[in-house]
Amino acid sequence: MLDLGAGGGAITARLAESGARVIAVERDPRLAARLHRRFAGDPRVRVVEADLREVKLPRREFLVVASPPFSLTTALCRRLLGDPDVRLTAAELIIQDGAARWLASPRPRDAETAWWTARYQVRLARTVSAASFTPSPGVAAARLSIRPRPTPAPALRQLRALLRSAYRNPGARASAVLASMAAPAGRRLLIHAGVGPGSLVTDVTAEQWHRLALLLAGRDL
Repeated sequence: MLDLGAGGGAITARLAESGARVIAVERDPRLAARLHRRFAGDPRVRVVEADLREVKLPRREFLVVASPPFSLTTALCRRLLGDPDVRLTAAELIIQDGAARWLASPRPRDAETAWWTARYQVRLARTVSAASFTPSPGVAAARLSIRPRPTPAPALRQLRALLRSAYRNPGARASAVLASMAAPAGRRLLIHAGVGPGSLVTDVTAEQWHRLALLLAGRDL
């Protein structure tokens, strides 16, 4: 498990107590030194002084449980959710409430968010009051649960092409997007994916984009 932005180690300690092997990543030298002292001699914890935006991620499957700085939410999502080669199997993130709500929205707000949420199920688990933190931030937070959607490589390629075509003109109809890709039986595909034939790109949910990509790749739902 990775604790990205580990701070004083509150989450790291709980993860280690559960029996997990934890990599605690912290950029601040003072906090990293505190983590080294706190977990000295604990074989379950490895402390890495690094920026979560640049730290090398594991090549094998890994999980993330973290409460990163709110200002780094977008950068963290790009690292974890943007690269299809990243082998993230699950994430539980404590982030700013507003950011959690737009990430968990069924309808993506742009092409980048659609790429993330069509490949991962993103769920708002619960809100977290500002009083839960020390020091307290000026806004409420929320816990975001992230799990990968099964997306074989052919469907992944179809999804990328689909979203690139769709978000060139978000006001277009989804049927026109499929027509521009020369997709056979486009109307039937839309209906099978649960998308109304008259739906606009902005009406299509992340789950429906995922379904369309599977269908375009010849996969049964």
